[in-house]
Amino acid sequence: MNMEFERKLPIPKEVKELYPLSDDLVKIVETRKAEIADIFTGKSDKLALIIGPCSADNEDSVIDYISRLAKVQEKVADKVYIIPRIYTNKPRTTGDGYKGMLHQPDPNEKPDMYKGIVAIRELHMRALKETGFSCADEMLYPENYRYLSDILAYVAIGARSVENQQHRLTSSGLDIPVGMKNPTGGDISVMMNSITAAQHKHTFIYRGWEVHSQGNPLAHAILRGYVNKHGQSLPNYHYEDLLGLYETYASSGLENPGVVVDTNHANSGKKYLEQARIAKEVLHSCRYNPDIKKLVKGFMIESYIEDGAQKIGECIYGKSITDPCLGWEKTERLIYDIADLL
Repeated sequence: MNMEFERKLPIPKEVKELYPLSDDLVKIVETRKAEIADIFTGKSDKLALIIGPCSADNEDSVIDYISRLAKVQEKVADKVYIIPRIYTNKPRTTGDGYKGMLHQPDPNEKPDMYKGIVAIRELHMRALKETGFSCADEMLYPENYRYLSDILAYVAIGARSVENQQHRLTSSGLDIPVGMKNPTGGDISVMMNSITAAQHKHTFIYRGWEVHSQGNPLAHAILRGYVNKHGQSLPNYHYEDLLGLYETYASSGLENPGVVVDTNHANSGKKYLEQARIAKEVLHSCRYNPDIKKLVKGFMIESYIEDGAQKIGECIYGKSITDPCLGWEKTERLIYDIADLL
């Protein structure tokens, strides 16, 4: 093999023992898991808002941002349920570039996977302890999920991973909502097949074990737009798209039909300022059609302290080093606007 084996990393159980959750934090996680499950089963009519930086690149600025969200959550708690994004793994289209805190706890230094494992657990634990938020992350590497399995509130499967067997089967063994994004090419049937696989029981190999999953009834769709054969970004959040997804769900036999609309990526053409307009258009569709209102469970929004994005090394506090994000002032206004429109 053309690989250099540097060191054997600790298994998740060992890391959890070194960095354990207190009993009080475990109770917070369990309470939030039940509250979020109620949204995706339809028992609660609150709107889930999965919101935060494109990538969690700096612990202090991420906690600063999430602390601001906590204050806003208090004011919209009757209508909006905030699940902050702490995305510590970043898929790269070509494989090059910053792959997230798991790989590089400091974006300006070389990769260190052990430091990364510790850094992402400490960041999620700090968010939980200081703000009361259990958060969302992308499950880019299914075998790494257990490093955070006792903390996370929500998991997304990315557009490039949604066809992968291991992602689908691992999702079937999770007890939190798992959002399956439509693939970059836009084929909705791929996403629906992924949801079907995640909701069913399976036997498979996971971290060297033969395991039996029970199926995850909280697996659902994420619409994130798509790219055509000419490389052009096209949206799939419009009224007709949502109605079509509702009809597809109706004939699928799947449990808990639901969709989270990703307001960035191909839906916005990465024009991050469009996110507010997109969210409001979806809410208008919900008001017009009760079937769509029942289907739409929330939004996924990329937001940070400062507008836009920067290059690694520029060191502007609270500004994304990957995809551009809405700044805090626009974010706060958008959350209040969403609550007013519900």
